[in-house]
Amino acid sequence: MAIRTRRVYEEPAPDDGVRVLVDRVWPRGVSRERAAVSLWLKEIAPSTALRQWFGHDPARWDGFRQHYFDELDAMPGVVAQLRAAAAGDTLTLVYSARDTARNQAVALSEYLQRRAPATPPAPPSAPPRRSRPGAGSATADRRRPRR
Repeated sequence: MAIRTRRVYEEPAPDDGVRVLVDRVWPRGVSRERAAVSLWLKEIAPSTALRQWFGHDPARWDGFRQHYFDELDAMPGVVAQLRAAAAGDTLTLVYSARDTARNQAVALSEYLQRRAPATPPAPPSAPPRRSRPGAGSATADRRRPRR
């Protein structure tokens, strides 16, 4: 899955694939038609407290990323929903921040690329079937005789 980021204020490109808005609030001055997003996944955006603390201060970028990654680790279902939305297609993370190098979409893209999707554990294998109950086991000798 190819992942890219794009500001919501830019024109959508034909090769954007699945466009997902990853802001907690809808961007000002943009209609739903102009945004052309397939999904608005506000749950995956950083928490309000983290977003306010960061304030797009470049000096806090590394701390923001680490805290945001911790928040993402705590919501695997939402991350899985985002991965499923793309389903092998190009995923374009759409955002409204002015800073194109340091924003939640860039951090989320890094997170998705670094952390491989979790694979569900394999179901336990069934025990081998026996030809007759108790054959070859210690319990075969302890059975009561038939009358």
